[in-house]
Amino acid sequence: MDETLDEPPTSAVFLDNCHFSQVIFNNVEKFYVPGGDITCYYTLTQHITPRRKDWVGIFRVGWKTTREYYTFMWAPFPGDLSGESIVQQQIQFRAYYLPKDDEYYQFCYVDEEGVVRGASVPFQFRAETEDDILVVTTQGEVEEIEQQNKDLLKENKELKESCRCLQKQNLGLQEELRLAQEKMKELEGEVCFLQTGNLELRRAQELQAGEMSSAQMNLASVRDQNLKLGKENQELQKGLESLRSSCEKLELEGNFLKEENKRLTEQNGCRERELQQFKEHNQEVSSEKEQLESRLKTTLDRMDQLQAQVLNQEKEMENLVRMDHDKTEQLEHLKEENRQLRITLTEQKEQEEKLEQSVEDLKVTEASMGLHLQHKQHQNHDLTKELEEKNYLFQILQQQKDEIDEKNLKLRQENDELLMRLSESPDYSARVAVPLAQVPTQSPESANLLFGNPYYRSPETSAVNMPSVKKCPLCHEVFSDDIGPRQYEDHVRSHILDCPFCDETFEDKQVYDDHMYCHSLE
Repeated sequence: MDETLDEPPTSAVFLDNCHFSQVIFNNVEKFYVPGGDITCYYTLTQHITPRRKDWVGIFRVGWKTTREYYTFMWAPFPGDLSGESIVQQQIQFRAYYLPKDDEYYQFCYVDEEGVVRGASVPFQFRAETEDDILVVTTQGEVEEIEQQNKDLLKENKELKESCRCLQKQNLGLQEELRLAQEKMKELEGEVCFLQTGNLELRRAQELQAGEMSSAQMNLASVRDQNLKLGKENQELQKGLESLRSSCEKLELEGNFLKEENKRLTEQNGCRERELQQFKEHNQEVSSEKEQLESRLKTTLDRMDQLQAQVLNQEKEMENLVRMDHDKTEQLEHLKEENRQLRITLTEQKEQEEKLEQSVEDLKVTEASMGLHLQHKQHQNHDLTKELEEKNYLFQILQQQKDEIDEKNLKLRQENDELLMRLSESPDYSARVAVPLAQVPTQSPESANLLFGNPYYRSPETSAVNMPSVKKCPLCHEVFSDDIGPRQYEDHVRSHILDCPFCDETFEDKQVYDDHMYCHSLE
């Protein structure tokens, strides 16, 4: 019911202890037309000293204490104050905060201690429907009215005499009332102290309730995310199992290559015994063979490094399970790289078979064997270069993916904050009905992309569940398709006003000005 978050000073003082004649309300209409602002005119008499925490409230007729106000405005502090001068003041109530029913209300001036110092005549908020009526009376009715006036004058004189007697009696009662009022003031101080403690307790309870509700919402969102991540984890584990099986096959193939290399070394030893006649040539061939074995060992070491890199990739994949569903696309990319590695391994097998043929040809022509070994050396060198380049490209792609994931997380956090701020506004729910959690689907155009398009939504879901992204939900301004999402979010944020003193946000400029005025009075 209040237009600001700050509460005015109130008290539990009843109507019998209020002074309604210290502030006089002027030009109060019988009724006001709803939907428009109203201006309240009042006069401060010499019996009241205005203070900065005084306020004017609208009360429903039949109120008992000052806590039952419907809305209020802070009373402007008069600039020129003299001892016994009468000050004319006025205050304007906005139509947004006024009652919408046709009950009777009245203005009340309440001081800083929560005591009513003046009250107006009752009025209503309704449209003007009754026309003015012209009353016509006859001469006989006029004479009867005059006779009634004479009788009323006689009764008035009698009442005045009785009033004089009552005034004498009231003087004694006023002294008793003065003593009772002094006691009541002491009790009021104690009551105000208790009320402040009660208000602090209520505020603490409200803050706890708000924290509990926000915590429950966060728990629900976390549970949904955990379910999604569990499903993604299962899919990624399946992919990891397939990768592990492929790695085991690679290890078997590597062992097979080692056995073949051992067999080749044994054959070379036998051939050295047979080729004692050609010691000079054999020494050259043996030196070349040693070089070849060293190169083969280097290739085996590089294969071990590749296996270690594959293990490191598995660990990285386990850490990446907690990320977005784009990891599945990365797994497909890794599968393609594993296929390429298999192709390279098959090529290496073919090359080793050629190497065996070249070793058999050594029996016939040792010179041709040297040339063939040199050719094999160049090929192995090229293969190692290709593997290093592929590993470097994989690392670059991994870094790019991590950067894109961080950007996506930041964008989602900004969107969530924006949606939460918009959902807190009263007009947003009537204008836009946007679901808070909606997973974007991949477009056909982004099917060949490595990490997909995070800003794409399917046309069915966008047409059914979402309004136009290029239309501002607050000012209804329509933008062209050339505007980016960052510019659109900046435009929506320009309508939201943040309080520099507290964490509140506002969309209405008038409500924001009233809130800032309350901070200035503190």
